[in-house]
Amino acid sequence: MTVKELARLLNCPFEGEGSTEIHGFNSLERAQKGEFSFLSHRQYRPYLEKTKASAVIIPADEKFDRIPVIRSENPYLAFIKGVEFFYQQYLPRPGIHPTAFVSLSAKIGKDVSIGAYSYIGEEAEIGAQSIIFPLVAVYPKVKIGERTVIHSGVSLREGVRLGNEVIVHNGAVIGSDGFGYLQDKAGSPVKIPQTGTVIIEDKVEIGANTAIDRAALGETIIKKGTKIDNLVQVAHNVEIGENSFLAGQAGIAGSSKLGKKVVMGGQAGVADHLNIGDNVQMAAQAGIMKDLPAGTIVGGSPQLDIRKYMKIVASLPQIPELLKTVKSLKTKIEELERMIKSK
Repeated sequence: MTVKELARLLNCPFEGEGSTEIHGFNSLERAQKGEFSFLSHRQYRPYLEKTKASAVIIPADEKFDRIPVIRSENPYLAFIKGVEFFYQQYLPRPGIHPTAFVSLSAKIGKDVSIGAYSYIGEEAEIGAQSIIFPLVAVYPKVKIGERTVIHSGVSLREGVRLGNEVIVHNGAVIGSDGFGYLQDKAGSPVKIPQTGTVIIEDKVEIGANTAIDRAALGETIIKKGTKIDNLVQVAHNVEIGENSFLAGQAGIAGSSKLGKKVVMGGQAGVADHLNIGDNVQMAAQAGIMKDLPAGTIVGGSPQLDIRKYMKIVASLPQIPELLKTVKSLKTKIEELERMIKSK
């Protein structure tokens, strides 16, 4: 399409030669003729000056006219929307592969795709236009909504429920047993039956090799719009509020509840039976040991207010010199004490 056409689709003004043709997209450093890019921060202005792109999306107040520009209040977001006009994600056509096993009691919606060697168990339900890639295990009585995508290697255990437009990436396991044990008189572990289920609401995305455990009783719930990265552990009876973000290797112990728009940095962990308020942010590797009120921002383990935590982190490099100073002062004090005693 042309720069003029792209600007119209993005509902943004443009300047320069509107008939310039573009056929793809790339970063400022790598873009070539025929591709468009974006500038989101002025610190990357040097890349803008050197770019070989044919057009660029820039902030509304940025001065630049070497090539056609599209102006936006949020260039990065506009770029993402522009990419959607060019990038076509691979999605298989509707139909059931002859090597897939689909139970006679399963209910399959219109235009569903089920890939090779996938298994669809008894009384499972798959909504219209959903996609099951090859080598997926859908256990009995699983319910999958419409336009949901399940990638290869995923296991959906018995009775779990997924909403509409959910994306589950490769290797994720939803509905495995929670980690629940008691000890008998001899000290041997006794497994607690995990009789509940998992509910994944609409427009949730679950990263590769993430595990979401079924509840011991009731439900483990991931509410709509939440995005979960790779290698995340969500334990039994956890509840995660709407539009939350969990980065890679984060972990939430059993029965904890997270509010709306909670952000967990990479390797952050929440202990069991805690209540985390709306809009809480946890820095990477934060260890949460107590309830957090709404709007709290924390770091460290155990958690501290983020400002206090950053001061502590900033002071760590000074500790060796501080120790030297303390050692020197100690030596001088000991000398003074000897002098006083000798008198």
